[in-house]
Amino acid sequence: MKLHLSVPPSNHITAQIEITGSKSESNRSLLLRALYPEITIENLSNSDDAEVMEKGLQIENGTVDIHHAGTAMRFLTGYFASQKGKDVTLTGSQRMTERPIKILVEALRSLGADIIYEKNEGYPPIRIHGKHLVKNQVSLPANISSQYISSLLLIAPTLENGLEIELIGKITSVPYIEMTLGLLAQIGVESSFEDNIIKVQPKSAVTPTVLTVESDWSSASYFYSIMALSTIGSEIKLSAYKNNSLQGDSVLSDMYRNFGVETRFFENHILLNKTTDCQLESVDLDLSNAPDIAQTIAVTCFGLGIGCQLTGLHTLKIKETDRLEALYAELTKLNADISVTDKSLQLKPSTHIREEVAIDTYNDHRMAMAFAPLALKTSLFINDAEVVSKSYPDFWKDLETIHFHVKEM
Repeated sequence: MKLHLSVPPSNHITAQIEITGSKSESNRSLLLRALYPEITIENLSNSDDAEVMEKGLQIENGTVDIHHAGTAMRFLTGYFASQKGKDVTLTGSQRMTERPIKILVEALRSLGADIIYEKNEGYPPIRIHGKHLVKNQVSLPANISSQYISSLLLIAPTLENGLEIELIGKITSVPYIEMTLGLLAQIGVESSFEDNIIKVQPKSAVTPTVLTVESDWSSASYFYSIMALSTIGSEIKLSAYKNNSLQGDSVLSDMYRNFGVETRFFENHILLNKTTDCQLESVDLDLSNAPDIAQTIAVTCFGLGIGCQLTGLHTLKIKETDRLEALYAELTKLNADISVTDKSLQLKPSTHIREEVAIDTYNDHRMAMAFAPLALKTSLFINDAEVVSKSYPDFWKDLETIHFHVKEM
């Protein structure tokens, strides 16, 4: 599906939007519910990834195809490895078979798991024979995807002796680890995270608990970008959000002050206001704790005509696509002066944006959504726009509520 996006000339926006539950929180909650049936979940994400995760958890034996869902691949690897008697092959899309999983597999094997590679060493598909795991100590490099670590943390309380994880080196994406530990705490699991050692105590059963999933901050990022590119006085109400979020991407509320967007917190929603025009020539941000908003921020800066230096992006090379190279290719089409390394992005200030450019999305939901706000600055096309269903199926419909013209070509 190819979409044409444009916006009426005024660029003044007033809207109210309810965003579905966080994909990250939903997938963690779904796995915990599979381990502890006493748990119920409210405000579950309606994303493809959450649907794939939920279906995968119901399979006892056979093939589990998670398509493009990287989180499901990592989380289900830990889950099935720890479930005695289950026998599954975990596989996915072509891109998924190119995304490494060796570090997680080796960690689980060191705990006694039975996992073999069906094709290429270190990559899916993998065959898992579930076992009763009794070992309780494992070491991992600290600069890997936090999903590897969370996969181990989520199964940790069901292990007979709990689990102690030693993280070696500088830790990446701490907020996602803390999100997992926060959810464990909500169901009564005791844990500690001191220096580079995480300890999780065993817990055989939990009391009936409701996990209410907060709305997705990564999805909110696109509306922050829209506010930054709109006129002073524009505002959007987003629900359901809270001030003490478990999600690392909630740093948006601070970061977007750089771009003239203020966030006001209420009991169950936030109000975004465009209060001033951006006065900066460039911003310098370390996104190692929130890499999923890198695309949004790069596009925001380009739309504002300012530069940016974004660092801490080493995990973007192994996402749905190589996001750094994808950003380079698509922003260059629009006339950006951009350079990337394997872990950083530099954009120089520029004021001319090319018209009628078609943005390729590379099977990556965030490419489609991150570029959409540029419709406030130029008419553009989005190729393969349906990829947004991976995390935010209602995205295009919600854009129409704030007066974007969304036309299928």
